[in-house]
Amino acid sequence: MNSFEKTEESEHQSSSFDNPIREDAFLKSDEEKMDIIEKHMEGILETLGMDLNDDSLKGTPKRVAKMYVKETFGGLNPIREPALNTFNNTYKYGEMLVEKNIVVYSTCEHHLMPITGRAHIGYLSKDKVIGLSKMNRIVDFFAKRPQVQERLTRQIASAMQNALGTDDVAVLIDAKHLCVNARGIRDIDSSTVTAEYGGKFKNDEALRSTFLTYTQLETNFDS
Repeated sequence: MNSFEKTEESEHQSSSFDNPIREDAFLKSDEEKMDIIEKHMEGILETLGMDLNDDSLKGTPKRVAKMYVKETFGGLNPIREPALNTFNNTYKYGEMLVEKNIVVYSTCEHHLMPITGRAHIGYLSKDKVIGLSKMNRIVDFFAKRPQVQERLTRQIASAMQNALGTDDVAVLIDAKHLCVNARGIRDIDSSTVTAEYGGKFKNDEALRSTFLTYTQLETNFDS
């Protein structure tokens, strides 16, 4: 293996289950962070030779700073973690539940390029069930930070397991990485698939197969 192959391999492996966040990450307020990022963004654009007096550009550093703190990387702040409300399974539903085609918008932590795709979450109902929209919200929360797809998949699964009190959770993500699609090799057709299986999903091949079949079902409400 040559040095280029080693670099490419190490660059796209997840380093840990948790995002690499410093202990002092939340000592500054959102407003302080936006002010600092705005100044840095001004420097970046000026270094690139852009004229920040131009009407189209003069507000860009402020817009980017607000987008980074409030939107694109808003999931870094734990106070934004959604409450995963669960309900007693009084209707005794005991089969698999799958929420499919959850939109994923994230950012590759290696090049700060977008990751876009779909997440599919399944679990086996026991004593608790979870509100459907909560699965969308937990995907969005962990996606809104610099990420690698492997870590994102595991974080979603862990959050679901903790909320439901069961290991019987499956998560599948199929996503395009613009660090591959729009730069470097510029392969616009490739996508990355990751999966995390817990409990019965890990040990039961037939159950995993059923989950994957559910994720591939086409839903058409137009007819």
